[in-house]
Amino acid sequence: MRISGLAAATGVPVATLKYYLREGLVPPGAATSRTQADYDDVHVARVRLVRALTESAGLSLAAVRDVLAALDDPPMSRHGLLGAAHHALVAAEGEGMSREEPGAVGDDEARRRVLELVAERGWCDDPLLVDRLGEQLRAADAAGVAVSDGYLRALAAAADRVAAADLSTVRGEPADALRQVVLGTLLTDPLLVTLRRMAQERASREAAEG
Repeated sequence: MRISGLAAATGVPVATLKYYLREGLVPPGAATSRTQADYDDVHVARVRLVRALTESAGLSLAAVRDVLAALDDPPMSRHGLLGAAHHALVAAEGEGMSREEPGAVGDDEARRRVLELVAERGWCDDPLLVDRLGEQLRAADAAGVAVSDGYLRALAAAADRVAAADLSTVRGEPADALRQVVLGTLLTDPLLVTLRRMAQERASREAAEG
C-alpha cells in the first residue's frame, strides 16, 4: 500500500506518518521510485504501536523512541529481558522528574526507607528504581502527604501481587516477552489507577455504612 493507504489503515494523517518516518519511529517502506514507497502490515502494526504509546500511555516521542529501541533489540536471557524492560519503562516514565544520575541521591531519610523496604521484600536494589521511589517519597512528603511505613508496606505487598499477575502473562520468545512486559505495563498502568479509584469508592461506602 502507498502512504495514503497506511494512513487509511491506521487513522493517522499522512503528515504525521511522514514525521514518524523521518524520526525513525516507523521503518521505511520498500522504495518504488525516488518519491514513493510501499508499506505493509508490519508498518501498520508499528504505527498503531507508536500511536498507543503516545495516546494511551501518554509518552513523548522521545520516550517512545527509547521503548522501541528496547523492543527492537531484546536480550536473550529472561532476567536480562526484565532488566531491559525496567530501564525502558523508567526512561519512559521519568519525563518531567529530576534527572539525577542513578545512585546520586544521598543517604537521606527517603533513601533509607527505600533500601529498608527493598531488603525486607527481597527486591533487587536497581539504582534507577531505588532513586525513583526515593524521589517519589520526597515529593509526597513535600506536598504534605504522609506515607507511613505501614502504608508503604501495604502498597509494596499489593505490588508483589500485581507483579505475580503480570509475569504470569509473559510467555514466548524474548522479543514477544519483552513487548508484553513493556507494553503491558505501560498500557495497563491506567487500569490500575481506575481500579484503585473504584476500590476506594467501595471501601468508603462500606466504612460509611458500617
